[in-house]
Amino acid sequence: MNLSVLEFYTIGIGPSSSHTVGPMRAAHRFVTRLNEAGALEKTTRVEAHLYGSLALTGRGHGTDRAVIFGLEGEAPETIDVDSMVPRLEAIRAQHRLKLGGSKSIGFDDRRDLQFHRSEVLPMHPNGMRFVAFDAANTELLSRTYYSIGGGFVVNENAAQRDELTADQRELPFPFHTGDDMLRMARESGLSISEMTLRNEAAWRPEAETRAALMRVCRAMQECVERGCHGQGVLPGGLRIPRRAPVIYQELITHPEAALQDPLTALDWVSLWAMAVNEENAAGGRVVTAPTNGAAGILPAVLHFLMRVQRVTDEDKLVRFLLTAGAIGILYKLNASISGAEVGCQGEVGVACSMAAAALCEALGGTVPQVENAAEIGMEHNLGLTCDPVGGLVQVPCIERNAMGAVKAINAARLALRGDGTHRVSLDRVIATMRQTGADMSTKYKETSRGGLAVNVTEC
Repeated sequence: MNLSVLEFYTIGIGPSSSHTVGPMRAAHRFVTRLNEAGALEKTTRVEAHLYGSLALTGRGHGTDRAVIFGLEGEAPETIDVDSMVPRLEAIRAQHRLKLGGSKSIGFDDRRDLQFHRSEVLPMHPNGMRFVAFDAANTELLSRTYYSIGGGFVVNENAAQRDELTADQRELPFPFHTGDDMLRMARESGLSISEMTLRNEAAWRPEAETRAALMRVCRAMQECVERGCHGQGVLPGGLRIPRRAPVIYQELITHPEAALQDPLTALDWVSLWAMAVNEENAAGGRVVTAPTNGAAGILPAVLHFLMRVQRVTDEDKLVRFLLTAGAIGILYKLNASISGAEVGCQGEVGVACSMAAAALCEALGGTVPQVENAAEIGMEHNLGLTCDPVGGLVQVPCIERNAMGAVKAINAARLALRGDGTHRVSLDRVIATMRQTGADMSTKYKETSRGGLAVNVTEC
């Protein structure tokens, strides 16, 4: 299977790539299929059934609203974030939605949006089923989808075969493991970003790839900016106040403190990561990297590269994102980036590994050093559970992104101090992450039935 790095950088909405972005895409795909089958105009009612983790933490993750907007034909990349609240209020008050953006049908989410909390579909914890009916209540079409992490969605047939077998195009550097990557780099004399950029030519011209990655870079910067100036309390029962704006004001008001405290740069890194994840928790627009729950880590380390290391050359920023994406692909192919499948090690852990590798290359690291940085970034996130309090992507998620960003910077610096020789390979740590996720109790995998989620009072 071949994946493009751009598949890891979806510009979408919060708070969750698997529970918000994925379900919106699945609902949109179902409506498209309904239209292709010539059944859209006959449809008078649609039911959406959510299973497993989607049912257990779906309301806190915005799955219900994502499904509703997906049925209305919206996509996470283009939906008007500011219009979502009033539109959702109108749909719920009138008990009607516009299927595919045009066909008005009755929709009562208390009846037509069902959460099956005690049932899990066979292929993945994040399963959902859509059913369309006509005026005589006859079933017109039914489809099952799985949101497998990072906004990726597969249908039931693809999941049964193997969700990662579709794209078989030829790549000049088809590395599917860390060992492949190291070998091909030795043979070609190219860096990870250079090999990845040449691979991307199988999908589009290089100029288009660069332009798309710079859009991602700008979206990350914009999200940090919005998060630093957002105000108020995050939605949901926890009533968590936004902290990033307060920290931002403290840092810019007392710059002289930086002269006395050598760790002030890390305060900024934590701020940047938290700013993004507070935007995500508020349902704002973020970049999945590789998921929404871990969306603050890569932008924070990118800001560290630009603001602290003073690296602003566009080519180096593109290569930062190419390297990060290449490492993310290895995790996607050989393990998982879904918190519902392997816990938060598959989200924050993978993001930390991606960011560590990207920073290491951007600061002049060799390919073995970059591979070492990626390995360190994951090794010290192994076993990280996903236990969101109240089913919200807030506690411990927001601070966890700050810690992940700091770990990534330290991992890169440790790798740069070595020669790339190390005991544990990236492939071994990815395999260990996969095995640890399989052994992890289900209650620690985005169900809010274990860990902090049951030991912290919600309100």
